[in-house]
Amino acid sequence: MPELPEVEHVARSLDTLIKGRKVVSARLLRPRLAPDTTPNEFAAKLKNSTINFIHRRGKHILFDLDNDQTLITHLRMSGRFMLLTSDREDPKFTHAVFYFGDEKRLVFQDTRHFGLMKIVKSEHLGEAKELKKLAPEPFSDEFTPEYLRAKLDASGRSLKEFLLDQTKVCGLGNIYASEAMFRSRANPQIAARDLSRRKTNTLFEQIRAVLAEAIGHSNGQPPDPENLEGGYFSVNDDAWLVYDREKLPCPNCQTPISRVKQGGRSTFYCRKCQRK
Repeated sequence: MPELPEVEHVARSLDTLIKGRKVVSARLLRPRLAPDTTPNEFAAKLKNSTINFIHRRGKHILFDLDNDQTLITHLRMSGRFMLLTSDREDPKFTHAVFYFGDEKRLVFQDTRHFGLMKIVKSEHLGEAKELKKLAPEPFSDEFTPEYLRAKLDASGRSLKEFLLDQTKVCGLGNIYASEAMFRSRANPQIAARDLSRRKTNTLFEQIRAVLAEAIGHSNGQPPDPENLEGGYFSVNDDAWLVYDREKLPCPNCQTPISRVKQGGRSTFYCRKCQRK
């Protein structure tokens, strides 16, 4: 599932490509994509709206419209947007289409059917259930070492599961959580509240660092109009320090990287560098 850097890239790309465009009409082809809105309501709410700008909150993409409404989108595992010309057919698994005033349209495709859309009043955006309980953005003033420590102290869950909880730390997923813990020498299996004060400060710094580095990978990359998805930027063999490197040597001590299951997800870590 795309994490904060990938969603940020998609939001920025969409903003570059379609900000200021007028949605002449819209079609919801898979009703469960927007379960709170019927296809007719979906079309009516979006018809003749102009896209003011596109931004992000957590892993959600937000389309701010000039009719005082916001379209919330979550890509989940396989959702992607495609800006297509009239000579291109809608691809298989097209779930929604947004038609502009020219010969182009924005298509939302989702092969695994997990994506989500919701239309809300912009003035009530912060109260939407999808956003209301999200933790502060990791680059915001509200996300501080003191904030992180307080949340850790209140949690008896494993550190890895804590970091994946979007109400505690916003934007992290399986990859960047594993990377941040490794860079902090924090053991993923300890209870969150047992993380030392020193490592808390280091973890705070490394959460921001790994996210910033991943966002940096997309800088200067022109958006691909036909493939606006949350694919990871670093996918070569040297991209990650521990993620998906089971049995390969730790870059610090050469100990083979271990993999354990936590909450149904794989965690990669070094048993020597990240001792309990």
